[in-house]
Amino acid sequence: MRRRTPRHGDRPHRARRHPGRRSAGRRTTSTHLLTSSPTTRRHAITGSHTYSAQDTLSPDPEAGTLMFARYAYAPNALGYCGPADATALRNGSARQIRAAAQHFTGAWPYLRVMSAMTGIADPLDERLVESYWHGGGIGAEIEPSAFLDRLLTILGPAAGHYWTHLTPQLADEAAPNHAFHVFGVYPWSRLLDSPAASTASSILDNCRITPARVMSRDGARVRLRSRRLVWNGRYLSLGPPSIRTVTIALDGRSPIDPRCGDQVALHWGQPAGPLTPAQVAEITISTLRQLAVTNHRLHPDP
Repeated sequence: MRRRTPRHGDRPHRARRHPGRRSAGRRTTSTHLLTSSPTTRRHAITGSHTYSAQDTLSPDPEAGTLMFARYAYAPNALGYCGPADATALRNGSARQIRAAAQHFTGAWPYLRVMSAMTGIADPLDERLVESYWHGGGIGAEIEPSAFLDRLLTILGPAAGHYWTHLTPQLADEAAPNHAFHVFGVYPWSRLLDSPAASTASSILDNCRITPARVMSRDGARVRLRSRRLVWNGRYLSLGPPSIRTVTIALDGRSPIDPRCGDQVALHWGQPAGPLTPAQVAEITISTLRQLAVTNHRLHPDP
């Protein structure tokens, strides 16, 4: 039987229905972190664009497919998003993973729109998949409001009355990445000023992609050092580094085999993949940018 807690669906009290859930060196990135009121960056891609195949990150044509499976595995195994049968993500072929990916009603629309706007034919191209999960990369070149317009044409028809916030007014928060989906599209940031604040904050923290360093490992138990999400009653922020212990191998299997000293990406308490320093920086930048614009929505500057 598939578990349904914590519930984060198309309404705050139903889990499965909502429009948005279910490695070698990379490009370097700016270390400037946004901490003030949001401003809209200028982007190059507002419509169709074409990238050359020589820009791919890996010679493996299915590298993006496998990366998608690693990052989507934990929430799928926990029953929060994607197809009911997690077999494809656990040990399926590339063809089976591709079929399963289309049942993720959050990530898949993003990848479709990113594919259309960049001219990269394959939504599971590694450049698109990495940019979606981490932020930065090729997605940083996409104009946010143009992206949001296209995204809403897909998400809007599936949205119920608990998703009335999915309007063009999200343009200041929009970005073609998972951080925007977690903090801007999901309803949970809108419950932070309610009695459900503790649950909402926990879900936001678990659902975002979190860089963590492996400090030690004892079998399936792994001690990690990372920054947790903090809600102080008014603003969201990343707390100081702290230690947590997670048990890996959901369904008897873990997407990766983390070792002491590794930098890894956490998703729903599970290591989803190894990270380079540049990738850690991309995730941190996209997360802090999204926290800034979310905080501005929650409590606009006077």
